[in-house]
Formats: sequence, structure tokens, C-alpha cells
Amino acid sequence: MNKKGKIYIALAVFTLLSIVALEATKPKELNWFPSFAKHHKIPLGTYVFQEQLERLFSESQLINVDRPPFEYLENTPDSIGSYVFINNEINFGQSELDRLLDWTSKGNTLFVAASILEQQLLDTLKLETSHLSQFDGFGFDYELQLKNKVLDTGKVSFNNKDAKGLLAYFSSIDTINSKIVGVIEKLNSSDSLNLAHPNIIKTPFGEGTVIVSLFPQAFTNYFILTPPNQQYTAGLMSYLNEEQPIYLDEYYKSGKIFYSSPLYLILNNKHLKWAYYIMLIGVLFYIIFEGKRKQRAIPIVTPLRNQTLDFTRTIANMYFEKGNHHDIALHKIQHFMDYIRTQLYLSTETVNTEFINNLAARSNNSVEATKTLFNTIESISNTPNITATELETLNNLIETFKSKHA
Repeated sequence: MNKKGKIYIALAVFTLLSIVALEATKPKELNWFPSFAKHHKIPLGTYVFQEQLERLFSESQLINVDRPPFEYLENTPDSIGSYVFINNEINFGQSELDRLLDWTSKGNTLFVAASILEQQLLDTLKLETSHLSQFDGFGFDYELQLKNKVLDTGKVSFNNKDAKGLLAYFSSIDTINSKIVGVIEKLNSSDSLNLAHPNIIKTPFGEGTVIVSLFPQAFTNYFILTPPNQQYTAGLMSYLNEEQPIYLDEYYKSGKIFYSSPLYLILNNKHLKWAYYIMLIGVLFYIIFEGKRKQRAIPIVTPLRNQTLDFTRTIANMYFEKGNHHDIALHKIQHFMDYIRTQLYLSTETVNTEFINNLAARSNNSVEATKTLFNTIESISNTPNITATELETLNNLIETFKSKHA
């Protein structure tokens, strides 16, 4: 690698480490996720609300329900009290809504706080909702007020930017049966008329009561911990019967009750998270640079099969079947002479005493055995017809001679 390439790599590593350092030292951003879960301490969690309820009510009075209401009411049909649902959006479904309303009609209280409600519930209570325009209400302060003067909660200011969600109100209600519990009003509007819109209503249903609030933020940590907002939340809860159990729903929540991801503990910690990211980046660099150093896999090419032996066997069988022992013997002799030339490096043009002595010495054979072999070769070469026994004798002599050299 040249000097220029090393400079580029050093700059890339320095840039990466700088980004990691900046991210690691950056203050953790506030999580405005609308969780509404009792175990979340983030601004829009309900940890403080749950803590206050546990302080005011006994364990037998405050019951956290983490199952679907249809299932819970089916298993406890004789339960009485107030069923409380708090979330940014709630959608029961027709069968579950019917089961809840049937339970409510027996003298119980159904309390629902959500910015978005299902149409079946709205139709049943003859309600229509609308939302304050985000353009019209951007950066505006709102006043929340409970209409019951006995509660003496006063007016509570609230900025819609802190809601992190929709500010809804009832555009139409059943004025004969429904009673307005709370209203929302824009404070610093340029409009000539500042209307107070109802956002909490109370409706009798059979022998029970349904309370619907379009401002679930009233139960969040951020709202309650901002004085004097806690008085507003306490006033809302006063509409529930304190003598009866309160069933607090934990099923319809945007925030998870448990975390299924094994990486949650790592990613939830800033330092562990960046250590994990650096490890992944390091693995990526390793794959890129290590991959370049490795040679590509060489494909295995099967060599061509050596069929010389098969060819020799075929020819030998052909001669053997014809019974032409003399031709086989001549081929055997020619092959032996080629062996002497290529393996023992002796010329076979002249076969004399000197040749016999040299051949015997180089092949580790005796001179007598070598003479016997060549006498047999000469005899067979000069005989037109030989028997199978003579051919076998020649073959044995040649193989014995070769074995001594090996």
C-alpha cells in the first residue's frame, strides 16, 4: 500500500472515532414515546400515577389487569368496580366492547382515556370527535378545566407542543344523556372567539356509568409532575367509586410490559450500544480487507484418466483369445527392452558379454540369471510358434528380473 492510501485510511479511522466520541458524549435525548405503561418513567409513561394509586389504595382495591378485558370479565363475571383504560389509542372490537358495556350496565363504571377512540364506542354513546388544528394551534397554550366546581381544581395550562400527540375534543355529544365533565380552551389565539371545547364527558349506561376522556396525557409523568396539574388528575379520579375495586388495564398499552429482544440491555445502555456498533464496524472492516488478501478458491479439475493399462489389457486379451502366443511374446520382449533403455540407461542395440555384465550389475541380478533370460528371449524370438508354457516362462523370468532392480 502506498503512502497516499495509508493517509486515506488514517483519515477514515480518525473520522469514525470522532463520530463515535461525539455520539457517546452527546446528552441522551428525552424519550417522548406515548407509552402510558405503569413501569415507564419517561415523560409519557404512567409510573407516577401508578405509584400514587398504590399509595392511596390497598392491594385488594387496586387490581392491574394484563389480560384482554373480554377474557378477564368472562373469568370474573361477578366483579364490580371501575375499569380504567388509559392509552393514546384504544380499539376494543365489537365483541369486547359489548362485553364491557354489558358489565358496565350492571352498576359498574367504565373509564376510557384516549386521544383516538373506535367508532363503535362513539356511535353507542352518540358522540363525534374532532382534533384541534396543528397549524392553528402550533405553539399555543391551552387551558384545561373540570366543570364540577365542588372539586375546586381551577384551570390548568398546557402547551400543545408538550402533548406529543393529538389534542381532541367532542364536536357533538348526546346533550340529553351526556354530561360535560371537562373542557379545553385555547388561550393565546388570534380568533375573535375562544371556544371551550368539551373533552371529557360522563354518560349513564344502564345502571352504570361511562366516562370518556380525550386527554390521556393527564395521567402521564410529565403532566402530573408539573404543578398544579396533579389536582386536575386527582379531580378526574374522584369520579370513580373509591369504595369499590379499581381495575387498571395494562393490556391496551403502547409501551411493552416486557422486552423480548436479547439486545435490549445492550442497546438501552449508551456505552454498551456504541461498543456493539464499533464491534460491528470492525467486523465489516475485517471482512472487506481480509477478503482482499485471500485468493479466490481454485476450482477442482478432475484430471483425465490414464487408460494405458486398460488399453494394454484389452490388447493382451485380444492376443490371448486368438492364441497368438508368439506375438504376445514379441510385445513383451519389446516392452522389456524399452524398460532397460529408460530405467537402466543401457543401449540394447548390441547384446554381448559386456552388455550382460553391465545389465546384471545395474539391475542387482546375477550374470547367470541375466544370461538365462536373454537366451530365452533369443530362442523365443527365433521360434515362429511357441506354447503357452513358454510364454509364461518368459513372463516369469522378466518379472523376476525387474523385481531385483526395484
